[in-house]
Amino acid sequence: MSGPALHLAVEIDGDGAHPAAWRRAAHSPDQLLTPRRVSRVAAVAENAGFTLITLDDGVLPPGAAPDPVGRIGAVERAAFVAASTSTIGIAPVVPVTYAEPFHVSSQLASLDHISAGRAGWVVTEEEHPEAARAWGRPPVDGADARARESRDGVEVARALWDSWEDDAVIRSVATSRYLDRERLHYIDFTGDTYAVKGPAIVPRPPQGQLVVLGRPDRVPAAQLDVALVEGRDLASVAAAAAGAGTPRVFAEVEVALDSPEATAAERVADLERHAPWRDRGRLRHIGSADQLVSLLAELSRHVDGVRLHPLVLDEDLSVLSGLVVPALSARRLVARPLPGTSLRSTLGLERPANRFAAAAATATATATAAQEDVR
Repeated sequence: MSGPALHLAVEIDGDGAHPAAWRRAAHSPDQLLTPRRVSRVAAVAENAGFTLITLDDGVLPPGAAPDPVGRIGAVERAAFVAASTSTIGIAPVVPVTYAEPFHVSSQLASLDHISAGRAGWVVTEEEHPEAARAWGRPPVDGADARARESRDGVEVARALWDSWEDDAVIRSVATSRYLDRERLHYIDFTGDTYAVKGPAIVPRPPQGQLVVLGRPDRVPAAQLDVALVEGRDLASVAAAAAGAGTPRVFAEVEVALDSPEATAAERVADLERHAPWRDRGRLRHIGSADQLVSLLAELSRHVDGVRLHPLVLDEDLSVLSGLVVPALSARRLVARPLPGTSLRSTLGLERPANRFAAAAATATATATAAQEDVR
């Protein structure tokens, strides 16, 4: 018996999940940062039927390691991909440990407008103390402090996305009114380390609220739409999924697949000569496409989706798109996005009501009821 259909997400930053993945890439190193590269990878994922692509990021420059990582900002890449795709969701990784949540919310709202409602946000943390120096900020020390910054950052972003009501923009030539100022709101947020008054400088996103993804042990579950859960085996993932407390749950899965040129184990061994594949505590599959299909079928009984981290994008993504996704489709285990559908709709998430409009409606209804009682 098959489980429910899975939403498939794939991380497409750099050349793959392994730090030495660039050594097996199908392109020359100088092509990594070109627009053609990122658009080609996104097109492969979209044509295969993936629900979502994510784009990792980090403020620190490449270090002195033998396998340095070069990247353009995730939001900038996401905006470029949004213009060259039509159905796939796009979620950049944006930490708010040091970044200003006001600016992050504006960038992400703009991305949702550019993509016509296909944007998401992967919330992570800046853990390295060097990141504080790069931002020119005092270090945020400790897991609790970093979690606080993530919590407050998401709260501010979500409030700012609501600070414009849906009908705030009038665009009336006859009355010379572009905005209804009564439908713009101050958020008046005060946290432990900063305050934000608002309102936003970008109209409310097409989705109302972008889809927010993150780890529920780092960001309160109430602030997330999708929990990203980890575990080294199926039982651990199932337990984490059961306790996530979010509308949707995606499992993190690292994959190295057999290819026509070499087995997955041979490919991993080749890269391990240069650098170790860091153990992040995630479920890891090293083997055939058929075995991965069986694993994903089992996962479909516990989670709503998976975020795949391919060993080497140029090698594994072709196997995923050519063998894994078609096999899952044949078993009706893939949830595919439809043209003209927002990411929220694709994931079965309702478009949330604007908190300020809802509060005003409630106040009006209460006042009306009070007047009727007086009569």
